[in-house]
Formats: sequence, C-alpha cells, structure tokens
Amino acid sequence: MKSKIWTIVSMLLLGAMVLSACGSAAPEASTDGEAFTTSTGFVCPEPKNKMEVTSKELNLFVWTEYIPVEWKECYEHVYGVTINHDEYSSNEEMYAKLSSGSSAYDLVQPTDYIVALMIRNNLLQKLDKSKLSIMGDLDPKYMNLPFDPGNEYTLPYEGGLDAIVYNSEKVSAPTSYADLWKPEYAGKIVLLDDSRVVIGMTLLTLGYDVNTTDEAQLEEAKAKLAELIPNVKLFDSNSPKTALIAGDVDLGVVWTGEAYTADQENAAFEFAYPSEGTIIWQDNYAIPVNAPHTDAVYAWINYTMQGDMFFLMLRDFPYLNPVTTAMEFAKANHPDIYEPFANSNITNPPAEAVTAAHQITDVGDATTLYDKIWTEVKGE
Repeated sequence: MKSKIWTIVSMLLLGAMVLSACGSAAPEASTDGEAFTTSTGFVCPEPKNKMEVTSKELNLFVWTEYIPVEWKECYEHVYGVTINHDEYSSNEEMYAKLSSGSSAYDLVQPTDYIVALMIRNNLLQKLDKSKLSIMGDLDPKYMNLPFDPGNEYTLPYEGGLDAIVYNSEKVSAPTSYADLWKPEYAGKIVLLDDSRVVIGMTLLTLGYDVNTTDEAQLEEAKAKLAELIPNVKLFDSNSPKTALIAGDVDLGVVWTGEAYTADQENAAFEFAYPSEGTIIWQDNYAIPVNAPHTDAVYAWINYTMQGDMFFLMLRDFPYLNPVTTAMEFAKANHPDIYEPFANSNITNPPAEAVTAAHQITDVGDATTLYDKIWTEVKGE
C-alpha cells in the first residue's frame, strides 16, 4: 500500500538491481562499523541488537509498495544477506500461494481477518519471542487482538481505516457509504480491489454485520453492490491514489495511507468517516511454517522495526504506526514528517471513529460465498 512517486521510482531501480544480481554471491556483511549510505542518501543506523545470521537469503512476500527501499539496502549491508522481494495485492492472492505449498517464503504480511484462517490451516509458525528484542517498542493497543491472542503467530506492522476520500473541489461531500450509490458520483469512484472491504461496506449500508454468514443477507448485498458498479470507474488495491491525484476519479474507498498521500499532493482531498462506521484493519508480520531462513527473518524484524528505521514508514507508507519508538524518533528528529502525520485526521483518526469502526474477521466456510459474490458482481 502507498508511497510517494519518488519512492516508487527508487524501488523500481532497486528491483532492477536485485534482478541483475540473481545468481551472484550474497553481499558481504559489514565488519568495519563504518556508516553506510544508501542510494537515496540515507545513513544506515547500526542494529540495536545485531544477531548472528548464517543464512545468505531472505525471501519476502509482502503487499505492494510497503517496504522502504532503505531497509533493504541497509539490511543487506549489515547482514550480508540477499533479499528476494515478491509482492501481492490481496490477502487472497497471498493465501492461495502459501496454501498451494509451492512457495519458500520467509516472511508475509497477512491482514487480521486472514490470520486466523492461516493459523487454522497450519500455514504459520509460532514466533520465538526470545529472538524478538523489538517487543517492548510495540504499542499495546495493537497487540493481543482477537485474531491472534497473545501474539503467538504475528506482530503488528501497520493499520488503517477504510473511510471515504473525496476531492472537495469537484464533488459534494459524502457522509456515508450509502452516498456512494448517488447518481452524481457515476463513473467517478475508485474502490479497493478487496472483496471483504467492498462487500463489507455494502452490508453496513443495509444494516447488517460486516462479517455476516447469513446467505439471504449476502444475496441482498450482492444485488445492492451490483447497483453500485456503474458508479465505479476502477478497482485498484495497488495504487488507488494515482487515479485520484491524476483527476481520473474524484472519490473512493482506499487505504488510509493512499488517502493521506493524495491529501499531501492536493489539499482539496478530504477524508469522511461514514455514518455507518468505517472498516478498520491491521496488517501483521508472520513467518510461514516452512520458512527456510528464520535467522534472517528475526534479524530483519528487529532491525527494520527499531525506531530509527521504522520511522521511514511515516514518510513512505503513512498508516497507523504501532512502533512507539518510531513515533518518538520522528517527533524528535524529523518534525517535517511527524507533524503533518500527527495532525491529519486521516492518520490520527478521531477517537469516536475508531470506537465506531468494524473489524473484518474470518467467516469460515462462508468465505466461498463472499468469493462467489465478488466474482459475479465484477463479471470476472
């Protein structure tokens, strides 16, 4: 989810570098203690708890636009480990690949509702918390949540609320998800390509539970969602802000960080928390059950989540940030990044919006009903 244009360019350039290095020897680990400067001019901090790593590779499978380029360059320099970086644009895509048994990934980023399903199907391994020096830096309100009590399998990465972003200079302000069905918004909307979010918001407009398994309610939601399709210009979970900033669409339901970035590019973009209550979510780090390079995983988590590294997420991927030391570091050292983030109603949502929010959960066998509705309504 989720960066500025210059960051995307940097990531593409780094991707080309990584591809060109395939089959070559792993980078040499730093031994001299000298500061290393990345291709973007960032000076890599030292790990607060440098670990012994014998693996030579780390295989990441993460959301699109969700890893700062500096993390990879710094980590490869410090640990001498080559990073292989694959991306996905939906939880379902990630789940399908892992459940097929054909992957050898070391680290994934499942969203809350799919964590329970992955645990139930033995796709994740329990965390060895003795190897996680970062635990004390995590905000308790993002911990011990119902999808993973005690954080046995996951650590919080980032979170957000899927409310409505709109261009206040082009369209009237929506106040509810139900407003999206208004004829005045025809052909002007971008929605996330996410079945649970879009079907969930439709259920909310009907007064139903966002996690209902009632077939009659889901059929009613299917019919109503079909009526919305003419208003939707595109579904995009990779970079929905692009269409907003370009003026191709004027409003939509997008990831929090995408809405914030659009607002930073053009102050006319505003964020409306729908009267039905918004949808709230949390992405997490998790280790697949057969991950081949777990020593490299724990070193990656501890290093990139320390405050003087994780603050880069406020710059590139401005979602709700669970690392307290990252917030403190940014406030003290990068007020130009911290202050807009802290003062925005997008990245610092009103307490009442959080209280009224709905969290998507695993619906068990009803997942197939949601998938069927999504496929049929989109005409795929």
